[in-house]
Amino acid sequence: MAQDAGWGGGAYGGAPYGGAPGWGGGGWMPPPKPGVIPLVPLKLGDILGGAFSTLGRYWKQLFGIGAAVYGGALVVVGAAAVIAYSAVSDHLDRVISLSADEDPSSKDIVPILIALGSIWLVAVVAFMIGTAMMYATVPTVLQEAVLGRPTTFSAVWRRAWARVPAVIGTVFLTALIVMVPIVLAMVGFIALMIGATTLSDGAGAAVWTSLGLLGALATAPLATWLWVKFSLAPSSVVFEGQRPVAALRRSSQLVRGDWWRVFGISLLAFVIAATASYIIQIPFSFLGMFSGIIGGSTLDDDPNPAAVLLAMSGYLVTFALGQLIGQLVSATFPQLVTGLLYVDRRMRTENLGPALAEAAAVPVPPQYGP
Repeated sequence: MAQDAGWGGGAYGGAPYGGAPGWGGGGWMPPPKPGVIPLVPLKLGDILGGAFSTLGRYWKQLFGIGAAVYGGALVVVGAAAVIAYSAVSDHLDRVISLSADEDPSSKDIVPILIALGSIWLVAVVAFMIGTAMMYATVPTVLQEAVLGRPTTFSAVWRRAWARVPAVIGTVFLTALIVMVPIVLAMVGFIALMIGATTLSDGAGAAVWTSLGLLGALATAPLATWLWVKFSLAPSSVVFEGQRPVAALRRSSQLVRGDWWRVFGISLLAFVIAATASYIIQIPFSFLGMFSGIIGGSTLDDDPNPAAVLLAMSGYLVTFALGQLIGQLVSATFPQLVTGLLYVDRRMRTENLGPALAEAAAVPVPPQYGP
């Protein structure tokens, strides 16, 4: 698929699309549109429309895999919580039964902290794998959506899963690079705060503190610039089969010269997804509160942790379901937009449109040029 669709790196003959007569450039024929987008440089409406069209046509594959990976992650975390509770239930009961004047023993606190840390670690790993799977699934679906080809859940799963390790490496490297200036600013801020506390002059301490805050805030634009610079790397991993470091270089190459446009459209996609996710979670929150009130009314005056957990199970399940659906939207729509931005940048800089038209077996207007 990657080769016959022309997704590999490099230019594809002729100059990049511009204002010359051709598809949508004042020629005689409309540009071919075998799938969710026309095979010409995309406008904002084309990108958003293509993302919504992909959701409409391939929702079973996208949401099915999303539900499987995030639902599986919740099950794993829930199992880890049950195992941890069974291991430290005696310690937890003793801590809860203490009066306000009594201090918990370290023999009880340490196992509880270890259990909580273990649950947190399992949750981080589970959801990191789930998120990486979605980062790989969305471009895999887009490869077919752009060409108008049908696909199946199993086919998408196999191809996306094969790219998960590379996607995890890419996302990790991106996060590491973006965090470097933030960490340096935090270290500088802490150093300045320590220096300010040694000054007896209140005005001098305020000046040093202000400088530290300004230094910390100054790194936010740099971190944002780096994030946008490497935002197309996961798409490059899936579309072109790149490895993490090569994918970062590829993303930097594609974003060069169009940073503000990539940033603006990506930010708009995140705002749309966050708004939709919030609206979706509202009814689940109300249902969860109602269920929690009913469950709380069944508790006696001195309930144990197991009874509290059982009484609140309805609220927890409803809340988790709302979070799961909201997470599906948040993890899918922005990545669809980012994937289409990747296709757009390649059509603008590498004349990818004709190669995609050939792969989709649609006629290429003769006035397009070489």
